[in-house]
Amino acid sequence: MGADVFFMDLVATSRENLPEKLSRLVKKAGIKHILSPKDLAAVKIHFGEKGNTAFIRPIYIRQLIQTIRQTKATPFLTDANTLYVGTRSDAVSHIKTAIENGFSYSSMDGAPVIIADGLFGKSETPVQVDLKQCKNVYIGSEIVNANALVSVAHFKGHELSGFGGTLKNLGMGCASRRGKLDQHSNVSPKIKRKTCIGCAQCVEHCPGGAIYLEEKKAFINKDLCIGCAECIVRCPTQSININWNQSVPVFLEKMMEYTAGVLKNKTGKALFVNFITDIAPKCDCLPYSESPICSDIGVVASCDPVAIDQASADLVNGQMALPGSILTTNLNPGEDKFKGLYPYVDWEHQLDYAEKIGLGTRQYTLRRIKTLSYKTSQGH
Repeated sequence: MGADVFFMDLVATSRENLPEKLSRLVKKAGIKHILSPKDLAAVKIHFGEKGNTAFIRPIYIRQLIQTIRQTKATPFLTDANTLYVGTRSDAVSHIKTAIENGFSYSSMDGAPVIIADGLFGKSETPVQVDLKQCKNVYIGSEIVNANALVSVAHFKGHELSGFGGTLKNLGMGCASRRGKLDQHSNVSPKIKRKTCIGCAQCVEHCPGGAIYLEEKKAFINKDLCIGCAECIVRCPTQSININWNQSVPVFLEKMMEYTAGVLKNKTGKALFVNFITDIAPKCDCLPYSESPICSDIGVVASCDPVAIDQASADLVNGQMALPGSILTTNLNPGEDKFKGLYPYVDWEHQLDYAEKIGLGTRQYTLRRIKTLSYKTSQGH
């Protein structure tokens, strides 16, 4: 039997603006059943790297915070520190970036920003999952300790997983630094030195500082490599590659097992929201944003983390691609946009595996929230 995925488009009227429509969406999806009075509710979001502009607009998150307060729960905004060296790699710079991007205590209606894995990404809780790739997973302690979880993800393309949505927001986003490294550890690129032209694009954009030039050829220090795959995207001669058939499925399975760890003590206490807007081809961890691959679609909410990502992918793939993005194939409605971006990634594998380990179902019913008109009352 399929799961319910509630959908709102981006049509607003004088009767109801988009933040108000979002509030009605999450109520329909069951937020009042997820949260109880006095719950400390973690709102897991991505604050956006400094310079990135595709992350979710703070005005929507403020409305969500206000909706959570109506249940008498106490919300706080959270994310875990990054593995790469950027503007969110420790709690101090992470909170500073969040504030600069619009997520401050005052703008978020009094909800504080609490970094889930502490000052340097070491505040973690091991969670036993006993699955195929991982026996234990390492999650930011404040997410484990929270009474309830509301995941708010920006749905977009991603270099390693094909797309990033709810499952990545949970599995990768909630992991401590140790947990992130565990998931990336099998992804180590190799360089074809015969075709390497020594342009240093990979050196310049490696967030881990793992790549260097020697005699006009690139080399990778595997001890410093964090497996982010940015070098593969950057290389103009396609000289950097991974054994994708072996590495990517393992990475995706680990990420789903980490998601299982995040949700292990949140049965009946988690709600998932995807913003299918500013659909960038790459992750919000980059310090810039590229042109979106298709037009804004809307927002979905569900109690099923697998169904919401399946529905989001289907909605994107049902669109016509926009001109001017890096997407050059699979442009028509019904064609796989994520395969067009990253043909080496079988993005469906994460959904299949998530379903297999009991995270949810790929079968869903899309329930559209009607736009309120002058003749429609607020309660219908």
